[in-house]
Amino acid sequence: MKDIIFNDFQSLVDELVARNKSLLDMISKSQETNSRTNRAIAKSITHCGCIKLSAAKQHLPMDVDLSDMPSYLSTQIEGELCPKCREIIETELGSNLFYLAALCNALDLDLYDVLIRESGRLQTLGKFHLR
Repeated sequence: MKDIIFNDFQSLVDELVARNKSLLDMISKSQETNSRTNRAIAKSITHCGCIKLSAAKQHLPMDVDLSDMPSYLSTQIEGELCPKCREIIETELGSNLFYLAALCNALDLDLYDVLIRESGRLQTLGKFHLR
């Protein structure tokens, strides 16, 4: 069922890509949507204030086990997105997904297969695949 959703989305994107059919256009639009997403998140902090970023060095004990690492690390986000900021960020992420699917189409890749392969790599490497 989930592969159908991905395939339908990818097919719809293929039908709708008109002006940015060039691979270089898709790459630059993908970067632009990523930048717009980052800007929307930054504005949630600096303009709206619905979330706060309490960035500081994250401290890990020297003898921490990989399985315990998540309990020591934080996103450093305080608060929750307000409905307006949530909507804006979701819209920007949607645009980002659009151009990701367009890149997959241009390169004859199946977005669902890409997701399944990455999920397999993550599961195989487990906690040793830290990013």
